[in-house]
Amino acid sequence: MEPYLKFVSLLALWNKTRIVAVKTLKPGTMSTDAFLAEAQVMKSLTHKNIVQLMAVCTEEEPILIVTEYLANGSLLAYLRKRNDDKLPLQTLLDIAAKVADGMVYIEDRKLIHRDLAARNILLAGDLTPKVADFGLAKDEAVYEASPGAKFPIKWTAPEAALRNIYTIKSDVWSFGIVLFEIITHGAIPYQGMNRHELLGQVNRGYRHPRPDDCPDFLYEIMLNCWNKTPHKRPTFESLADTLHTHHISIEPTY
Repeated sequence: MEPYLKFVSLLALWNKTRIVAVKTLKPGTMSTDAFLAEAQVMKSLTHKNIVQLMAVCTEEEPILIVTEYLANGSLLAYLRKRNDDKLPLQTLLDIAAKVADGMVYIEDRKLIHRDLAARNILLAGDLTPKVADFGLAKDEAVYEASPGAKFPIKWTAPEAALRNIYTIKSDVWSFGIVLFEIITHGAIPYQGMNRHELLGQVNRGYRHPRPDDCPDFLYEIMLNCWNKTPHKRPTFESLADTLHTHHISIEPTY
């Protein structure tokens, strides 16, 4: 498990009828008060493309968060599992557009996710995507991470990686990497580049090349998400509109 993931998970039975996911904080990753504060943020979120928080158990440690269970697991694992039986472009665009819908809701509420990635998006049985891991969400327009904070460099915007400054536009940058993950069925971005090389190259203007089989319009969306100037990146609302439009325009594959 990557070091920046905060939770360990297991499945349980809710009211003896419904399978749910249970997460508990790994020892030493954050204070109980901070954990509960961030759980309150998650509790306030109600959207069809965001994982539903069902309960927080605080009577004794470890504190537990109970969320809905999504049958197909993480988007990343599902895409990799389907690598030899690839999903059609129309389905991939539908997933991408609905992830953007969930992030529009986050954007409208002036929240910041800070760890948007295919591993943190879950899929229902009908392939409806839901943005997850809101133990990292911040109810702030701008968030400054503490010095030495760990973060997934390949998904992180330059201003966040170099200056520890996160905004919703940092999430937009990460969404561009999510689009890369979706169209490549879970490939690792910037493969072969180490942390320091990647930071320097991206800061000097290098962007991930267009993946094989990636339509030009989708790569253009990625590049817009990766604009070096945060305020020039698109909003999630415009990203959702654009992706839904392209999804509708593509003939289904049978």
